[in-house]
Amino acid sequence: MGDTKKHRKKYNTPNHPWQKERIDEEKALIKEYGLKNKKEIWKFASMLKNFKAQAKKLVVSHSEQAEKEKENLLKRLYKYNLLEEGKGLPSVLEITLKDVLERRLQTQLVRRSLARTVNQARQMITHSHVMVGDMKIDAPSYLITVQEESTIAFAPNSNFFDFEHPERSGESKPKKVEVKAEKKEEPEKKVEEPAEKESKEEKVAEKVEEPKKEQKEEAPAEKSE
Repeated sequence: MGDTKKHRKKYNTPNHPWQKERIDEEKALIKEYGLKNKKEIWKFASMLKNFKAQAKKLVVSHSEQAEKEKENLLKRLYKYNLLEEGKGLPSVLEITLKDVLERRLQTQLVRRSLARTVNQARQMITHSHVMVGDMKIDAPSYLITVQEESTIAFAPNSNFFDFEHPERSGESKPKKVEVKAEKKEEPEKKVEEPAEKESKEEKVAEKVEEPKKEQKEEAPAEKSE
Protein backbone atom coordinates (compact mmCIF):
# COMPACT_ATOMS: atom_id res chain seq x y z
CA MET A 1 0.00 0.00 0.00
CA GLY A 2 2.90 2.33 0.62
CA ASP A 3 3.53 4.88 3.29
CA THR A 4 0.98 7.52 4.10
CA LYS A 5 1.66 10.99 2.80
CA LYS A 6 3.14 13.37 5.31
CA HIS A 7 1.00 16.48 5.69
CA ARG A 8 2.90 19.71 5.73
CA LYS A 9 1.89 23.16 6.81
CA LYS A 10 0.47 25.38 4.11
CA TYR A 11 1.27 28.54 6.01
CA ASN A 12 4.01 30.25 7.96
CA THR A 13 3.47 31.44 11.50
CA PRO A 14 4.52 34.96 12.56
CA ASN A 15 8.18 35.44 13.41
CA HIS A 16 7.40 37.00 16.79
CA PRO A 17 4.48 35.56 18.81
CA TRP A 18 3.84 38.63 21.00
CA GLN A 19 3.30 41.72 18.87
CA LYS A 20 0.39 43.82 20.12
CA GLU A 21 -0.32 45.62 16.83
CA ARG A 22 -0.39 42.37 14.84
CA ILE A 23 -2.55 40.62 17.45
CA ASP A 24 -5.07 43.49 17.43
CA GLU A 25 -5.21 43.43 13.62
CA GLU A 26 -5.81 39.67 13.60
CA LYS A 27 -8.61 39.99 16.16
CA ALA A 28 -10.31 42.66 14.05
CA LEU A 29 -10.05 40.49 10.91
CA ILE A 30 -11.50 37.45 12.72
CA LYS A 31 -14.47 39.52 13.86
CA GLU A 32 -15.03 41.26 10.51
CA TYR A 33 -14.82 38.15 8.29
CA GLY A 34 -16.10 35.51 10.74
CA LEU A 35 -12.93 33.41 10.72
CA LYS A 36 -12.59 30.34 12.89
CA ASN A 37 -9.06 31.01 14.12
CA LYS A 38 -5.83 32.76 13.21
CA LYS A 39 -4.66 29.86 11.04
CA GLU A 40 -7.07 31.00 8.33
CA ILE A 41 -5.43 34.44 8.36
CA TRP A 42 -1.94 32.96 8.19
CA LYS A 43 -2.87 30.73 5.23
CA PHE A 44 -4.04 33.65 3.10
CA ALA A 45 -1.18 35.85 4.31
CA SER A 46 1.31 33.18 3.20
CA MET A 47 -0.43 32.86 -0.17
CA LEU A 48 -0.28 36.63 -0.70
CA LYS A 49 3.37 36.67 0.36
CA ASN A 50 4.16 34.02 -2.29
CA PHE A 51 2.39 36.08 -4.97
CA LYS A 52 4.44 39.16 -4.13
CA ALA A 53 7.73 37.24 -3.92
CA GLN A 54 7.08 35.65 -7.32
CA ALA A 55 6.21 39.04 -8.84
CA LYS A 56 9.45 40.61 -7.53
CA LYS A 57 11.44 37.73 -8.98
CA LEU A 58 9.77 37.87 -12.42
CA VAL A 59 10.11 41.63 -12.82
CA VAL A 60 13.88 41.28 -13.07
CA SER A 61 14.00 38.12 -15.23
CA HIS A 62 13.40 38.29 -19.01
CA SER A 63 13.80 34.66 -20.10
CA GLU A 64 11.16 32.62 -21.93
CA GLN A 65 10.35 30.64 -18.80
CA ALA A 66 9.96 33.87 -16.85
CA GLU A 67 7.50 35.20 -19.42
CA LYS A 68 5.40 32.04 -19.13
CA GLU A 69 5.41 32.23 -15.33
CA LYS A 70 4.52 35.91 -15.51
CA GLU A 71 1.58 35.19 -17.78
CA ASN A 72 0.34 32.36 -15.52
CA LEU A 73 0.60 34.51 -12.39
CA LEU A 74 -1.36 37.41 -13.92
CA LYS A 75 -4.03 35.03 -15.25
CA ARG A 76 -4.48 33.57 -11.79
CA LEU A 77 -4.84 37.01 -10.21
CA TYR A 78 -7.28 38.14 -12.91
CA LYS A 79 -9.25 34.94 -12.38
CA TYR A 80 -9.93 35.72 -8.69
CA ASN A 81 -10.40 39.44 -9.34
CA LEU A 82 -7.43 40.28 -7.14
CA LEU A 83 -5.99 42.40 -9.93
CA GLU A 84 -7.71 44.43 -12.61
CA GLU A 85 -7.11 43.29 -16.15
CA GLY A 86 -4.44 45.30 -17.94
CA LYS A 87 -2.30 45.91 -14.86
CA GLY A 88 1.19 44.43 -14.69
CA LEU A 89 3.43 42.84 -12.08
CA PRO A 90 4.21 46.08 -10.14
CA SER A 91 0.50 46.28 -9.18
CA VAL A 92 0.74 42.88 -7.47
CA LEU A 93 2.54 44.56 -4.57
CA GLU A 94 -0.56 46.71 -3.95
CA ILE A 95 -2.81 43.74 -3.15
CA THR A 96 -3.76 43.61 0.53
CA LEU A 97 -4.85 40.78 2.80
CA LYS A 98 -8.40 42.17 2.91
CA ASP A 99 -8.61 41.93 -0.89
CA VAL A 100 -7.97 38.19 -0.62
CA LEU A 101 -10.43 37.70 2.28
CA GLU A 102 -13.16 39.45 0.27
CA ARG A 103 -13.00 36.65 -2.33
CA ARG A 104 -13.95 33.95 0.21
CA LEU A 105 -17.33 32.27 -0.24
CA GLN A 106 -18.34 33.21 3.30
CA THR A 107 -17.80 36.91 2.60
CA GLN A 108 -19.49 36.77 -0.81
CA LEU A 109 -22.72 35.44 0.73
CA VAL A 110 -22.97 38.51 2.95
CA ARG A 111 -22.03 40.92 0.15
CA ARG A 112 -24.81 39.47 -2.03
CA SER A 113 -27.41 39.72 0.79
CA LEU A 114 -27.85 35.94 0.93
CA ALA A 115 -26.96 35.95 4.63
CA ARG A 116 -27.47 38.45 7.43
CA THR A 117 -24.07 38.08 9.13
CA VAL A 118 -20.74 36.39 8.46
CA ASN A 119 -21.44 33.87 11.23
CA GLN A 120 -24.75 32.91 9.64
CA ALA A 121 -23.01 32.60 6.25
CA ARG A 122 -20.43 30.24 7.75
CA GLN A 123 -23.16 28.05 9.24
CA MET A 124 -25.02 27.90 5.91
CA ILE A 125 -21.86 26.76 4.11
CA THR A 126 -20.78 24.14 6.64
CA HIS A 127 -24.32 22.66 6.65
CA SER A 128 -24.20 22.26 2.83
CA HIS A 129 -26.90 24.81 2.02
CA VAL A 130 -24.79 26.67 -0.58
CA MET A 131 -23.90 25.71 -4.14
CA VAL A 132 -21.40 27.23 -6.55
CA GLY A 133 -22.42 26.18 -10.01
CA ASP A 134 -23.35 22.48 -9.81
CA MET A 135 -21.24 21.74 -6.73
CA LYS A 136 -22.11 21.95 -3.06
CA ILE A 137 -19.34 23.75 -1.21
CA ASP A 138 -18.87 23.20 2.53
CA ALA A 139 -15.61 25.16 2.88
CA PRO A 140 -16.11 28.81 3.97
CA SER A 141 -12.62 29.74 2.73
CA TYR A 142 -13.30 28.62 -0.85
CA LEU A 143 -12.08 31.39 -3.19
CA ILE A 144 -14.65 32.57 -5.72
CA THR A 145 -13.58 33.28 -9.29
CA VAL A 146 -15.09 35.99 -11.47
CA GLN A 147 -17.09 33.43 -13.48
CA GLU A 148 -18.46 31.78 -10.33
CA GLU A 149 -19.81 34.99 -8.79
CA SER A 150 -23.14 34.75 -10.62
CA THR A 151 -23.55 31.03 -9.86
CA ILE A 152 -23.66 31.34 -6.05
CA ALA A 153 -27.05 30.05 -4.89
CA PHE A 154 -28.77 27.84 -2.34
CA ALA A 155 -29.19 24.13 -2.93
CA PRO A 156 -32.67 23.06 -4.20
CA ASN A 157 -33.17 20.74 -1.19
CA SER A 158 -32.29 23.52 1.27
CA ASN A 159 -34.91 25.43 3.25
CA PHE A 160 -33.13 28.63 2.24
CA PHE A 161 -33.98 27.93 -1.40
CA ASP A 162 -37.38 29.52 -0.75
CA PHE A 163 -37.06 33.23 -1.44
CA GLU A 164 -39.60 34.06 1.28
CA HIS A 165 -37.60 32.32 4.01
CA PRO A 166 -37.36 34.78 6.96
CA GLU A 167 -33.61 34.23 7.44
CA ARG A 168 -32.61 34.44 3.79
CA SER A 169 -32.36 38.16 3.18
CA GLY A 170 -30.46 40.68 5.28
CA GLU A 171 -32.99 43.39 4.52
CA SER A 172 -34.95 44.65 7.50
CA LYS A 173 -38.72 44.41 7.49
CA PRO A 174 -40.60 47.66 6.89
CA LYS A 175 -41.92 49.26 10.04
CA LYS A 176 -45.67 49.56 10.56
CA VAL A 177 -46.91 53.09 10.19
CA GLU A 178 -49.65 54.04 12.63
CA VAL A 179 -52.36 56.14 11.10
CA LYS A 180 -53.75 58.62 13.60
CA ALA A 181 -57.50 59.26 13.49
CA GLU A 182 -58.35 62.72 12.37
CA LYS A 183 -60.05 64.84 14.96
CA LYS A 184 -63.54 65.93 14.13
CA GLU A 185 -63.80 69.61 13.64
CA GLU A 186 -66.11 71.15 16.18
CA PRO A 187 -68.46 73.85 14.91
CA GLU A 188 -67.22 77.26 15.75
CA LYS A 189 -69.25 79.02 18.39
CA LYS A 190 -70.54 82.34 17.29
CA VAL A 191 -69.38 85.21 19.40
CA GLU A 192 -72.19 87.66 19.96
CA GLU A 193 -71.30 91.23 19.46
CA PRO A 194 -72.21 93.74 22.22
CA ALA A 195 -74.77 95.51 19.98
CA GLU A 196 -76.72 92.26 19.49
CA LYS A 197 -76.65 91.58 23.24
CA GLU A 198 -78.15 95.03 24.01
CA SER A 199 -80.99 94.58 21.45
CA LYS A 200 -81.92 91.21 22.98
CA GLU A 201 -81.99 92.65 26.50
CA GLU A 202 -84.27 95.50 25.34
CA LYS A 203 -86.74 93.03 23.77
CA VAL A 204 -86.87 91.00 27.02
CA ALA A 205 -87.45 94.15 29.06
CA GLU A 206 -90.35 95.24 26.79
CA LYS A 207 -92.04 91.82 27.13
CA VAL A 208 -91.84 92.08 30.94
CA GLU A 209 -93.28 95.64 31.01
CA GLU A 210 -96.35 94.82 28.83
CA PRO A 211 -98.12 92.51 31.36
CA LYS A 212 -97.49 95.05 34.15
CA LYS A 213 -99.30 97.78 32.15
CA GLU A 214 -102.27 95.46 31.51
CA GLN A 215 -102.58 94.74 35.25
CA LYS A 216 -102.64 98.52 36.06
CA GLU A 217 -105.38 99.18 33.49
CA GLU A 218 -107.58 96.38 34.90
CA ALA A 219 -107.31 97.66 38.50
CA PRO A 220 -109.13 101.08 38.04
CA ALA A 221 -111.88 99.45 35.97
CA GLU A 222 -112.76 97.20 38.94
CA LYS A 223 -112.97 100.25 41.31
CA SER A 224 -115.44 102.08 39.08
CA GLU A 225 -117.78 99.17 39.29
